[in-house]
Amino acid sequence: MMKDLPNVFGSMVFNDHVMKERLPKETYAALKKTMSDGRSLDKNIANVVANAMKDWAIEKGVTHFTHWFQPMTGITAEKHDSFISPTGEGGVIMEFSGKELVKGEPDASSFPSGGLRATFEARGYTAWDPTAYAFIKDDTLCIPTVFCAYGGEALDKKTPLMRSMQVINKEALRILRLFGNTDATRVTTTVGPEQEYFLVDKALYEQREDLVFCGRTLFGAKPPKGQEMEDHYFGTIKPRVAAFMKDLDEELWKLGILAKTEHNEVAPAQHELAPIFDNTNTATDHNQLTMEMMKKVADRHGLTCLLHEKPFAGVNGSGKHNNWSISTNTGVNLLEPGDSPSENAQFLLFLSAVIKAVDEYQDLLRISVASAGNDHRLGANEAPPAIISVFLGDELTEILESIENGTAYCQKEKQEMKVGVHTLPRFPRDSTDRNRTSPFAFTGNKFEFRMLGSSLSISGPNVVLNTIVAEELRQFAEVLESSQDFTHDLNELIKKTIKEHKRIVFNGNNYSDEWVKEAEKRGLLNLKSTADALPYFISDKNVELFTRHKIFTAAEMHSRYEILMENYCKTLHIEALTMVEMIRKQILPAVLAYQNDLSESALRKHKLGGDISCEFEMGLLQKLSGLTASLSKKADQLDRALTEAKDFVDIKAQADFYKDTVFTLMGGTRAVADDLEVSVGESYWPYPTYGKLLFYV
Repeated sequence: MMKDLPNVFGSMVFNDHVMKERLPKETYAALKKTMSDGRSLDKNIANVVANAMKDWAIEKGVTHFTHWFQPMTGITAEKHDSFISPTGEGGVIMEFSGKELVKGEPDASSFPSGGLRATFEARGYTAWDPTAYAFIKDDTLCIPTVFCAYGGEALDKKTPLMRSMQVINKEALRILRLFGNTDATRVTTTVGPEQEYFLVDKALYEQREDLVFCGRTLFGAKPPKGQEMEDHYFGTIKPRVAAFMKDLDEELWKLGILAKTEHNEVAPAQHELAPIFDNTNTATDHNQLTMEMMKKVADRHGLTCLLHEKPFAGVNGSGKHNNWSISTNTGVNLLEPGDSPSENAQFLLFLSAVIKAVDEYQDLLRISVASAGNDHRLGANEAPPAIISVFLGDELTEILESIENGTAYCQKEKQEMKVGVHTLPRFPRDSTDRNRTSPFAFTGNKFEFRMLGSSLSISGPNVVLNTIVAEELRQFAEVLESSQDFTHDLNELIKKTIKEHKRIVFNGNNYSDEWVKEAEKRGLLNLKSTADALPYFISDKNVELFTRHKIFTAAEMHSRYEILMENYCKTLHIEALTMVEMIRKQILPAVLAYQNDLSESALRKHKLGGDISCEFEMGLLQKLSGLTASLSKKADQLDRALTEAKDFVDIKAQADFYKDTVFTLMGGTRAVADDLEVSVGESYWPYPTYGKLLFYV
């Protein structure tokens, strides 16, 4: 495999190499213009491209095609059609037309639409995204597409992302032209999403109803050992996991996905995969494929991949670090400080735009990572709190302070790393440390947005990042384009921006209680739950932002608000129902069986008489009886709360009820069940424990 890797990589992708080889020169040139410059595609070439795609796919044994799209479910969708067409003589031929390539018609009413589509308004369209490569998966030709309603409203995650990339391209080019850059013709954002996940034994997974239905454990006492020894992080990879990783790499490489780095993460049974950077549209497609392949490959190895943000209480949950940057088509990273960042005015202006954007649109960044699953993780030991802030490091912070104060900045020389061993090589030390507690950290030539949950599509956060930074660049361009003294006005603009938005910069420990208090003093938002955050999405300020740049219409924004709120409520409803069912059908019968055996043991001892004591059995029976009664009562309370939750008409009121009442009841119910788990014999307990799940892979 490794010797043949250059031939294997991208072998299942209708990529540039294949297109150049199979398409007429004129068709290839037109398609490349669309991909590189964002130009509209001539419909006349669709038939030529479709025929070449079909021939290439058939040579690889493919008989079906699908429009592969990303609806508001958060996962991908596909409907398979065969290439066959009747000949009229009782036979068939293999055909694939330009019309079939360009457009499909899935049922739009069966996907989340937030009221944009009713059941009787079923028509929806998928439309080919020619900027993304088609690929073969499961012997099917997959054509990346957008998904929209009959009226053109976006029903997916790809459409707004592509709109946001158009907008940041437009506004960034305005800024570059002011600096005399006429070479760059396109600006794109790039992303490298680091993906965390858990692997558990499939047989154990299938014995846990909560994992199957909810993706996380609703019950589970802490094992004697968790992650206290800090021995799993970067530790030796177990043979079974290593085999999975090797297989996964090969599958991803075939799809042209630049899987680069893999290692054990902090929690037992937790791991991470990191790719090389790619443009944001491609990176989003690839991350969706990566999550799908993780699950499929794990299944082959008798494992189950858990992508939930918090599958196990008491150990680290899983995130997805969104490494975001801005680059030109001439290869210039616009967030690269250079050797002398204090003298790099273009870098400082783009940096100021990001700082201003994050400060003014804290709410949107928080909303972009909001989910019921991620609510368990944000603010815990492995993730940033729900407060948005920017980490810049000492050097950049000092540069910005000198600009604000009008003082000279003294450039520091790079220091060499010295560890006291003469034979070890010396290398320059980075000018700033890393801050793993920061939600939005500058890391050399990019920003690492660390708040994303592991199961989240990276589309939403990048739509927000692209749009809010584009808005600030638009404002900067309007000031500078009318300037009579560019250098003076540029310096004043950077200075003014730093002074007005420095409150968002924090280089300290984001986990500390002191920071929570300090953030409140600074006027920063602390939206602790999804139910608290989502209403901000449809505020006047945010509707104006997205509609101005044509990322969303007002109707599309309200539909997304409804979808996200409904998803939050439905998630908690399913989890609570699963809890009640597990208690009544598994936990209580198991505890009663154990109590019955304890009673019989005590009775046998009593019959023997003499000095034989039943004190242990009687004491444990009394404890179990109290806990059992409490658990049954709590299950009834939870059941009644779920019935009450159905009566809400207003979605915000319903979400608040789930957050304040249902979620609180779930926590109390779990505490009692976990107390029972540590008191009941292991052979009686109805499902695998944390110890088995986390350490028996």
